[in-house]
Amino acid sequence: MEIQTDFLVLGSGIAGLCFAIKASATGTVAVVTKKEKIESNTNYSQGGIAAVTGEHDSFASHIRDTLECGDGLCSKDIVRMVVTEGPERTRELITWGVEFTRGEIYASEFDLGKEGGHSHRRVLHADDQTGREIERALIEKAGDQKNITIYENHFAVNLICESHLRELPEGAEDTCLGAYVFDTMNNYVHTFRARFVMLATGGSGKVYLITTNPDIATGDGIAMAYRAGTEISNMEFIQFHPTCLYHPEAKSFLISEALRGEGGILRLKNGTPFMERYHPMKDLAPRDIVARAIDAELKKTGDDHVLLDMSHRSRQFLKKRFPAIYGTCLQFGIDMAVDAIPVAPAAHYQCGGVAINAFGETNIRRLFACGEVACSGLHGANRLASNSLLEAVVIAHRAYSRVCSMADAGGHDHLSIPPWNPGGATPSDESVLVSHNWEEIRLCMSNYVGIVRSDKRLERAWRRIDLICQEINEYYWNFTITADLLELRNLAAVAKIIIECARMRKESRGLHYNIDYPERDDINWRKDTAVMKGR
Repeated sequence: MEIQTDFLVLGSGIAGLCFAIKASATGTVAVVTKKEKIESNTNYSQGGIAAVTGEHDSFASHIRDTLECGDGLCSKDIVRMVVTEGPERTRELITWGVEFTRGEIYASEFDLGKEGGHSHRRVLHADDQTGREIERALIEKAGDQKNITIYENHFAVNLICESHLRELPEGAEDTCLGAYVFDTMNNYVHTFRARFVMLATGGSGKVYLITTNPDIATGDGIAMAYRAGTEISNMEFIQFHPTCLYHPEAKSFLISEALRGEGGILRLKNGTPFMERYHPMKDLAPRDIVARAIDAELKKTGDDHVLLDMSHRSRQFLKKRFPAIYGTCLQFGIDMAVDAIPVAPAAHYQCGGVAINAFGETNIRRLFACGEVACSGLHGANRLASNSLLEAVVIAHRAYSRVCSMADAGGHDHLSIPPWNPGGATPSDESVLVSHNWEEIRLCMSNYVGIVRSDKRLERAWRRIDLICQEINEYYWNFTITADLLELRNLAAVAKIIIECARMRKESRGLHYNIDYPERDDINWRKDTAVMKGR
């Protein structure tokens, strides 16, 4: 069945919903999400959204912090744009019903947190469950818009471009016309035709064994965009959050950086603090430095975790400021007011993605991207904490303004899009291949393409992932699709892109550390890596 809409939004996190809410004022919007609408990376964000709102803060300071954290690779124009436009967008979130924690602890309208790399308190938050609060408000707001239809349990398979339907003249710009979408509850593939398509599918943390990301983070948007012919940039820069709860029964529970913003101290298991040996900002150093420091200490000691000590703060303060983290730790027998929290680094955020301009446009006409799936130039080689939600709301707004300024998107309505063709595919009775390759990809990436890399490790990972991709491709064309198969296919594709970008960069910068090139090389590598299918 062909479903026609003005706007097709893939993803139901902050980026997709902000765009959808705005776009609904000018046309029909279909929001496609592969699980329930609330299940997004946004929903799991604890820290908050960084924006200049405090009287002692300034745009210049936020810009400087972002540039310094990005290790020489941020686009200065994009950083200035996002930082200066951010406060207006956060005020818009408040008018849409987002309830940030009000200022009781510190003298300000809102309780502003401080995180690694920030020189001022500027992180708006809703206790320690900011993402959940934002997601709640945006879903309610979207539900009030009669032009928005949300398709839950619908998995986008492939983008549909003009070049897929007819041969384009040499040098002609391709155009996105929609997407094939798999209804996972009814095992049926729909054709969605749209005037504009917004990719807002989030990140790819599940490419690693240990991650703070939810199970949905399989890099679907990156993989789809790559297959369609977009440029993908800087995927070697995978941010490992320094502090994930280390406990055999805890499933990758994030311990927010905001704890260190409130004075948390990282210690070895014997109680020795160590961050002063790595950076002047000590425990509030940028994430890449803290993650590498923990990794180095664990390699030296042979331990499997370090400790985050909050025992200098009162139980009353901890329960009020971090209710969810306090409660979760208590479930595992850890009283933050008395006990240090066992933590270890975990894959957290991709700083690269689908290359976009300041309006969220890709190199394919009518195809936009926003949020973690995109690479705007804001984050450079390492994301400043809590800048991601800020980027999402700013780019979503600018993408909508760009759509409004564009001429009529017609001209392709006459092109017939063929329905999904399963070919000779048959149901599989060998699903073990999916589960086996899933684990092998994640183990390979964790062992060879983690916090510290080398040419030898990257070459080994490339050979293994390339072979797995070949196996998956053969399997994909022989058997009918399932959600598990689609995720595996995308996960493998993204793993290969990460390795390809990492092999290109012959230096160490930000989140990419290669022991064969331990120094930053501004002469040759103060530039983005870029990959594109067929190039």
